[in-house]
Amino acid sequence: MTFRRGRRLGLDIGSVRIGVAACDPDGILATPLTVVRRTDEPAALRQLKEIIAEYEPIEILAGDPRSLDGSARAAAAAALDFARRIDTDVPIRLVDERFSTVEAHNSLAAAGKSSRQRREIVDAQAAVIILQNALESERNTGSPAGRELPPQESEQ
Repeated sequence: MTFRRGRRLGLDIGSVRIGVAACDPDGILATPLTVVRRTDEPAALRQLKEIIAEYEPIEILAGDPRSLDGSARAAAAAALDFARRIDTDVPIRLVDERFSTVEAHNSLAAAGKSSRQRREIVDAQAAVIILQNALESERNTGSPAGRELPPQESEQ
């Protein structure tokens, strides 16, 4: 089992905001980077392209919105559509994000952040959780976490 060396980006793609996280080149620790607002989609896509160019990740791990039973939620199609529009040659993988936002709220509350403070940064913290879980999965299994972003025509 080998762990691939290289920086990765984590994305929590929401309908209003996209949380962005990055890890170190050794894939040990995920940290929050920023929150990209989706009010202007072309601007959001440009901002993500700039972040990708700056960090030069070996892959992007985007949260895959799922229900508790594992089925795709309504938000899944919108998140997949947005992920496909990110202008990059970097592979994008989808990873289970169940409980990431709840976990993010809980960790921020435990850190003493108010409800208002949490609202502004919870998406970046959720991206950290998505990325950290993916890193741990790869470290434990020796295989990249999640699944490749499916092409448009193969969506169920």
